Amino acid sequence: MEIHRLAVLSDNYIFLLHDPQQNVAAVVDPAVATPVLQKLQQLGATLTAIFNTHHHGDHVGGNMTLLEQFPDAIVYGGAEDRGRIPGQQVFLQEGDRVSFAGETGEVFFVPGHTRAHIAYYFPPATDEETGNLFCGDTLFAGGCGRLFEGTPAQMVSSLSKLRALPDATQVWCAHEYTLNNLKFALTVDRHNAELADRYAHVQTARNRSEATIPSVLGVEKRTNPFLRWDDPAIRSAMGSPDPLQTFRKLRGLKDQF
Repeated sequence: MEIHRLAVLSDNYIFLLHDPQQNVAAVVDPAVATPVLQKLQQLGATLTAIFNTHHHGDHVGGNMTLLEQFPDAIVYGGAEDRGRIPGQQVFLQEGDRVSFAGETGEVFFVPGHTRAHIAYYFPPATDEETGNLFCGDTLFAGGCGRLFEGTPAQMVSSLSKLRALPDATQVWCAHEYTLNNLKFALTVDRHNAELADRYAHVQTARNRSEATIPSVLGVEKRTNPFLRWDDPAIRSAMGSPDPLQTFRKLRGLKDQF
């Protein structure tokens, strides 16, 4: 399975999954259709699946145009998003499976950003490969999504599921928010040398207009404060011994950053 990253709108990423053997493709969170259609034409591939993580327009805006061109494509989304995702045909729940390019993806129910958000995780096919996590707006490089429809407790539960995946997992999140996220992270985790080094590297990359996605989950576990609500350093910075209260304060600070 080849993964092509398409930068669209101001800071969105669409991910096109390509099976070169069958010459078919799937797309994750098509905000708009045109770049996807252009890439499909370049590859000479047929679109067979649309994997949506949640209902927001900058994740589903291209669905119907893509279906006009590829009417046999199947639209996947969370069961709780019924009626909110254009063209949705498959309604997924925690523990369901999806298949593409001979690989089987696991579905995680990860509410918080929205009440219906899901994520797709494709485990490594061999020992030499890494798993791929398509997490929409739940987990970001250096951050996490805003809580529009969910609660801090829901988001902590959701992030706990993703945090449990292998360190080598590639994190394909849907926005280029990394630089701002790490800038905030440094305000609450000043003594984290790896975080400071990561921020410097990301600054250089963004100055060159280079993408910072995918990130690596092991790096997120060590430098992303939103995966470290139970870390003594973060709890101390938030002035709370309670992990959930720590996360709540952290998210509140980021909302005002």
